Amino acid sequence: MTITELQSTDVPTPTGPMRTYLVRPTVEGRYPGLVLYSEIFQVTGPIRRMAAMLASHGFVVAVPEIFHELEPAGTVLAYDEAGAARGNQHKITKTLGSYDGDARAALDYLTSSPYCTGTLGVMGICIGGHLAFRAAMQPDVLAAACFYATDIHTQSLGQGLRDDSLERVAEVRGEFLMIWGRQDPHIPRQGRALIYNTLSDAAVPFQWHEFNAAHAFMRDEGPRYDPALAKMCYDMTVNLFHRRLGEAGK
Repeated sequence: MTITELQSTDVPTPTGPMRTYLVRPTVEGRYPGLVLYSEIFQVTGPIRRMAAMLASHGFVVAVPEIFHELEPAGTVLAYDEAGAARGNQHKITKTLGSYDGDARAALDYLTSSPYCTGTLGVMGICIGGHLAFRAAMQPDVLAAACFYATDIHTQSLGQGLRDDSLERVAEVRGEFLMIWGRQDPHIPRQGRALIYNTLSDAAVPFQWHEFNAAHAFMRDEGPRYDPALAKMCYDMTVNLFHRRLGEAGK
């Protein structure tokens, strides 16, 4: 499908307006909704292209700026050492409650949209994978695709470095797609095993895939990008969302 990127909207949250970008198929109608969570660099070119890819498969996609209360609206951090340092500092400056409030606001924004059927999924990359993991605890999220989600195994998201994401997995009512790179130093084998065992013990429906790939292998810029593997992962993601969220409505 061809797509239309609408103008950004400042979605109200408990910690201030959250700049959010909406991408949808051009053909008028109502589509299942997805919240796409970015890396620490916010809504970069690769993230915009990822949103476009998802929308082209029949979804209305909302992409929020995850550090909206810490950066001016429209800020994109560079893929360099300074950008990474700034994003990593924001990651632990923002409170856990703010992340959760943003998730609820983004989901409500989608369900209120005339382009959305009301069925909801979430997807995220890196820190966004962790945010999607947490957003899956919202009762109306039917599916979550989490790509090399950081800090789940160390429980170190947010201010205080003590998140409860693993402790709350029993709250999940949807299905997870968990994708990892074996050569990713941010989530070592022991960390992946902890997450796998926790999901299994909680009897949460999930798919689990590990590939010979580095961190950020989905990002279509830089030396770690693996186009063939990215295509395979996109196919699995779209399949999950079509299966769990359904098709377009009237």
